Amino acid sequence: MIASVRGRVLAVRLDSCVLEVGGVGLLLQATPATLAGLRTGQEAELATSLVVREDSLTLFGFADADERDVFETVQTVSGIGPRLALAMLAVHSPDGLRAAVAAQDLTALTKVPGIGRKGAQRIVLELTDRLGAPTGVALVTAGGGAAPTVAAEPWREQVVEALVGLGWPVKAAGDAVVAVAGSAEDDRVLDVTEPPDVAQVLRAALKELGRT
Repeated sequence: MIASVRGRVLAVRLDSCVLEVGGVGLLLQATPATLAGLRTGQEAELATSLVVREDSLTLFGFADADERDVFETVQTVSGIGPRLALAMLAVHSPDGLRAAVAAQDLTALTKVPGIGRKGAQRIVLELTDRLGAPTGVALVTAGGGAAPTVAAEPWREQVVEALVGLGWPVKAAGDAVVAVAGSAEDDRVLDVTEPPDVAQVLRAALKELGRT
């Protein structure tokens, strides 16, 4: 198992990054929150989990070992694979998931795209004694809602596409991007004097979805 990698960040994409390790560029799938902490050209270290399939080897990267461990633990639930596990961590922090499971908060769990009420009940049943108690402040960010369309600036389209790829409806994704780009509060997050960082906007949009 590859437990972690350290190297120079060659690229940061909407749902992945490329780290140069020993002259080899490794592609790692990651959550928006993890990707938002990376900067091209700088060195980074990510905890990792390697998922082996008959036709593929996929490396997933995480900000720390705790996030990686939660990613692997939730996959022990029937019906949850690595993509859905990553979506859970894109919507909820590790402590957010612990808090939701401990409180049997089915509403919070069903806000993850791809998880219905029966799936949430199964998660609570199978993970109650496995995830443990929250270790810090539980951040539960999830979302829904309906929305207007988004102006066709390239960065906006990229963020909407990323949110849709994580399972959000197109209208909900568009609404979140409009709110992030237009509100006075979010102007403190985004540097309006230059094109915004897509990963940072994506992270802010996920937080906005969690408030709806």
